[in-house]
Amino acid sequence: MTLKIAIVGRPNVGKSTLFNRLAGKKLAIVDDQPGVTRDRRYATGNIGDIDLDLIDTAGFEDVADTSLESRMRIQTEKAIEEADVALFVVDAREGVVPLDRIFADILRHKEKPVLLIANKAEGHAGFAGAEEAHVLGFGAPLHLSAEHGEGISDLYEALEKYRQLFEGDYIVDEEEDEDEDTKPIRIAIIGRPNAGKSTLINRLLGEDRLLTGPEAGITRDSISVDWEYEGRKIRLVDTAGLRRKARVQEKLEKLSTADTIRAITFAEVVVLVMDQENAFETQDLQIADLVEREGRALIYVISKWDTTEEPQARLSELSEVAERMLPQLRGAPFVALSALNGRGLDRLMPAILKAYRNWSAKVKTRDLNDWLKLAIQRHPPPAVDGKRIKPKYMAQTKGRPPTFVLFASRAYAMPAHYQRYMINSLRESFDMPGVPIRLTVKANAGINPFDENAGGKDTSGPPRVRSKPKVKPGEKPAHPNRVKQKPKGTPVAPKVTVKARTTRSKAVPSTKPGAAGPGGRAKPAGKGKR
Repeated sequence: MTLKIAIVGRPNVGKSTLFNRLAGKKLAIVDDQPGVTRDRRYATGNIGDIDLDLIDTAGFEDVADTSLESRMRIQTEKAIEEADVALFVVDAREGVVPLDRIFADILRHKEKPVLLIANKAEGHAGFAGAEEAHVLGFGAPLHLSAEHGEGISDLYEALEKYRQLFEGDYIVDEEEDEDEDTKPIRIAIIGRPNAGKSTLINRLLGEDRLLTGPEAGITRDSISVDWEYEGRKIRLVDTAGLRRKARVQEKLEKLSTADTIRAITFAEVVVLVMDQENAFETQDLQIADLVEREGRALIYVISKWDTTEEPQARLSELSEVAERMLPQLRGAPFVALSALNGRGLDRLMPAILKAYRNWSAKVKTRDLNDWLKLAIQRHPPPAVDGKRIKPKYMAQTKGRPPTFVLFASRAYAMPAHYQRYMINSLRESFDMPGVPIRLTVKANAGINPFDENAGGKDTSGPPRVRSKPKVKPGEKPAHPNRVKQKPKGTPVAPKVTVKARTTRSKAVPSTKPGAAGPGGRAKPAGKGKR
């Protein structure tokens, strides 16, 4: 079944960029100037194995007259009526603005499923603004960068549920875990060329499914193979080897590299295969960092372990290198094996399933806040500019990877090293080793958009504008630089006048004996006129 998708939102949030990304080609004109798109544009596209009918719309304006913007709004509302699912796009860097709230109220009255997308969410600045979109009332927003292609896998998972729902294959249960057990776990096997990736998959399958050999670069496409392990469905994806960007010259290798990166994006667990002789070199570290930035669970596999002379010493050395060079993935499991003879292979799949459970973990809010009190007692937040930062409340907003929001006073001043302390403490306390954890610090919780009688102030909108002073009829307005006059009737302190000194007073000679005379010399005692 083909899903019909309408991409909607206010002007200049990246709707046309997302339209081009899903269509696979630059069909819509994209520019920094708002209001470029005016008419509805239709195109076909896909995301993974889901076929899409795309509708690009004009930016929403809150007008209802006969102007051009009003006619553009009518076109947008028609696109929503035609679509199966509406993608509501907001700008993560600007945060939620009043026009987003108005459009959210309109979408709530439409009988259409809505997916909230926080576009331009790359980097720390975009991530903090994306979490603010919770106040719109459409659930957790999908963090996405249409320009760079980040977060497309999360969009694929959300659209896959709607596709199954419309086809009748998706059943909404009270317990979501039942659906997760029947869904295959997507595992990407990645690494540098000739690290033993295809040999490892053949050993797991028990057959020569993939072509292997001593030559480097045999695999070019990302090949997915469905498999079953102890009653659990598994989808293994073999990928081409990743070399340093400076060495990738041929067009075919560039396409293979792009296909491998796409496989990482759509994977849930990533297995990084490294040769034990040259593990954790610069390229391996860059691949592991890419996996962490994509938010995927990671397993280190040291291949060709049968050629190691001192296994225990070598494993301790590699563990120390991983802890030192990749602290953001502290605790990621190590599996040393030999795909050629099967030594150590029995430890791989249990490690993958445990990493998948940790990656999908959901922590109760009560347990989180109990942990928060202990973490603050153990290591209080620092005082910045003489004022203490006070963490107040914590909650988990989503899983895969685990994402948490911490509400604190003076959130903008919380240093990065204290956030790293909290992430490492979370990972240690709730047994999530090697799982990428996202933590956002916010100043306030906002308001509930469904509560019409919410008493709290909405501080997520634009800053307050000071009103102009009122001027009475016939009164001349004061100049802005003029000093404000005191009102009539205010008691005034009496003025003190000081007379100027005009004449110099003559010095009066002292009558005390021994005092200086008019000439400045002191008279000797007992001597005077006879």
